[in-house]
Amino acid sequence: MAELTQPQSVLFACDHNSIRSPMAEGLMKQHIGTSIFVQSAGVKGDMEIDGFAINVCREVGVELSRHRTRSFDDLMEWGDDLDSYDLIVALSPAAQRRALEYTRFYSLEVEYWQTMDPSGFGDSREAKLNQYRLVRDQITQKIKERFLPK
Repeated sequence: MAELTQPQSVLFACDHNSIRSPMAEGLMKQHIGTSIFVQSAGVKGDMEIDGFAINVCREVGVELSRHRTRSFDDLMEWGDDLDSYDLIVALSPAAQRRALEYTRFYSLEVEYWQTMDPSGFGDSREAKLNQYRLVRDQITQKIKERFLPK
């Protein structure tokens, strides 16, 4: 497999920017620091940050409670041009479709990391937390594989 080049800026994207993409943004900042500019967005920005995502990230030292959800459209309205990102990492099929639309207009790479939405799983609080932990750990592993030097 060819060596992937390190981007200078990464946008993580999922459906609502309330679970997976903010987790990825926070975890990436924890593991990579400031060497790569990192943001996150959703196809929609219509939900608040998920409390279970806040809890499981806090367990590993990542603070998400101040995160404010935003959509692709919000980013563009606020002047954050998508062509300023080298890479969009899509964590859901809808985010992948939306990101690929932008490649028609902007020179950017899109990677799809298949990542489960944990919000609909688990009957008890602990079972739900365990699902969120699985997603957190999966994202952490993918970040390490993709962005940390071997």
